[in-house]
Amino acid sequence: MDDLTGFQRDLLYVIAGADQPSGQDVKDEIETYYSAEINHGRLYPNLDTLVNKELVEKGQLDRRTNYYDITESGEDAIENRRQWEHQYVDA
Repeated sequence: MDDLTGFQRDLLYVIAGADQPSGQDVKDEIETYYSAEINHGRLYPNLDTLVNKELVEKGQLDRRTNYYDITESGEDAIENRRQWEHQYVDA
């Protein structure tokens, strides 16, 4: 998790909190949080990075729509991050 950008971490959290969201679902959520439009050229390469790091799996809903799902490694990364944050935030 320490090698992810803040944007990639936010994407990971969005995916973890949803049930196999599509790329568009992730985009909608992240745009709400950022209060800004996120273009495809920013979103999809960062989603691909999460897939390549095996934190997220990508599957196909139909011929045009992919979904994303958190992996066990992704869940572990989030838990480790929470523990690390806890020592500073809740101390």
